[in-house]
Amino acid sequence: MTLGRWTAGWSRPVVGTLLLALVLAGADPASALTRKRNGKAKSPRQEAPVVEDTDGIAEARLIEIYKLIGQAQNRDALAKADRLVAEFPSFQLAQLVHGDLLAAQTRPIKVFGDVPDAVAQSASVALAELREESQRRVRALRERPLPGSIPSQFLALSQKSKHAIAVDASRSRLYLFQNSANGLNLVADYYISVGKAGTSKTTEGDQRTPLGVYYITSNLDPKSLKDFYGSGALPISYPNILDSKRGKTGSGIWLHGTPPSQFSRPPQATDGCVVLANPDLQHIIRTVEVRTTPVVIATQLKWVMPQSTRAESKPFEDALHGWRNAKTSGNLQQVLTYYTPDFNSNGKTLTQWTPTLKTELDQTQGRTIQLKDVSYLRWTDTNDTMVVTFGEVADGTRVGWTKRQYWIRQENQWKIFFEGVI
Repeated sequence: MTLGRWTAGWSRPVVGTLLLALVLAGADPASALTRKRNGKAKSPRQEAPVVEDTDGIAEARLIEIYKLIGQAQNRDALAKADRLVAEFPSFQLAQLVHGDLLAAQTRPIKVFGDVPDAVAQSASVALAELREESQRRVRALRERPLPGSIPSQFLALSQKSKHAIAVDASRSRLYLFQNSANGLNLVADYYISVGKAGTSKTTEGDQRTPLGVYYITSNLDPKSLKDFYGSGALPISYPNILDSKRGKTGSGIWLHGTPPSQFSRPPQATDGCVVLANPDLQHIIRTVEVRTTPVVIATQLKWVMPQSTRAESKPFEDALHGWRNAKTSGNLQQVLTYYTPDFNSNGKTLTQWTPTLKTELDQTQGRTIQLKDVSYLRWTDTNDTMVVTFGEVADGTRVGWTKRQYWIRQENQWKIFFEGVI
């Protein structure tokens, strides 16, 4: 049954006011009216739209409606809004715009979500969240990164990482990149929600989304998840080594979807995870790779042109090559100068780990060490750190170790505070 059938005979402005009230009450307007008429409810999964939303098409259609409203073409905007909410009835923001357009047929609309004062007061939080979601979506799509630019954290990415993800919490936006021989290319971006308390996670249960450089660690089977997590989940590696070094706690930070009854969630609505609309998450799940896809989460991304990162990278590259040359020389004491006194390798102190390092030097026996498939991502807050991944192979051997190191800059010198085989 369609919404139009149940409201036949009602004036469209009246329907618009009713729609606005239902949306702010957190209801799916179409299913709510159906329940009222039938006296019974259907499950959220039965009410889910049958139209597939590919590459954020629902959002693009909503923005097109905004543009038509800005051009005073309300009739065309309403026609498009009619179709959008019919195909995506759980898209609350679209329902709110639709309700405004219907109500505008008999009275001027003063603000977005122009509902009667009594409704606005009783649903002030929901209305504020929808208004903020609208502003975030419009801002992110209006203030686009320059073509060819990339987030400043992506200094070098190995071809083994075919994709990369960056999250800008201030814009409620996730950016998906494809990595090729020509570098990173932005292929899609999506609206997202983060923690109720914002970002900068430090402790278990603080309802904040972590900031830093992470990797997707697995792809959870949707059949094993509750409906709350939507169409799937991609856990990330929080806490990372830097987080643990700083004493941060908590776990279970995922990229995941929304419940069947919700198309999207407010900008700050999660317990710390990054949440996308289910169709957007499905596209990411089909695209990215587990273990090799980095995920950068920042309060606000700084976009730079790739060539500008080369000069910034050189001091670190010199340090990395210096460490490699020291290992090639087989001089243990020289190699140790590249490590911090508080170095840790999976619980081993520098003193406890030194025998492992000596064994590696003995095995290479002075042969030149090659670093292959090198990636390094920079994270700067109170400290300047590098997350480095590479294959370490000695000349004359076919196999080696795949390692991850964390470097920190101390008094203009780069030092290693973590190293481990992955």
